[in-house]
Amino acid sequence: MTELRNDWMWSEACEMLARAERMHREFFRPARTAARVPAWEPPVDVLETDRAALVFIALPGVDPDRVEAVIEDDCLLVAGLRVLPAELQTATIHRLELPQGRFERRVRLPAGRYVNVRRSMANGCLLITLEKGTFRG
Repeated sequence: MTELRNDWMWSEACEMLARAERMHREFFRPARTAARVPAWEPPVDVLETDRAALVFIALPGVDPDRVEAVIEDDCLLVAGLRVLPAELQTATIHRLELPQGRFERRVRLPAGRYVNVRRSMANGCLLITLEKGTFRG
């Protein structure tokens, strides 16, 4: 009976590791668009307040002023480039998990009208604030 329980626990542990690996691969999955050949899609969180939609994009080491952020129809399109800092380009790399190269992400926005696309950094994430506009009909 103990051996059966140990086999079950080992099986569960292996399944959890496999799920974690799948989640890790999904976290930096390649982008699906062919335009300008992006290499990866950064993960995002989208939140909404009474006054704004907030989009947090995991882009450590990327200058927010060098990121394109435009509203197209009901989506926010975010694109840019993540490159190794110059001082690391000649270094011996032992582990490189943060993706490099062109990125692009299209995020569906909550329904509404938005004005003033603002960019800032917050804890290693690019924060895009989209103020809600008032509808005048």
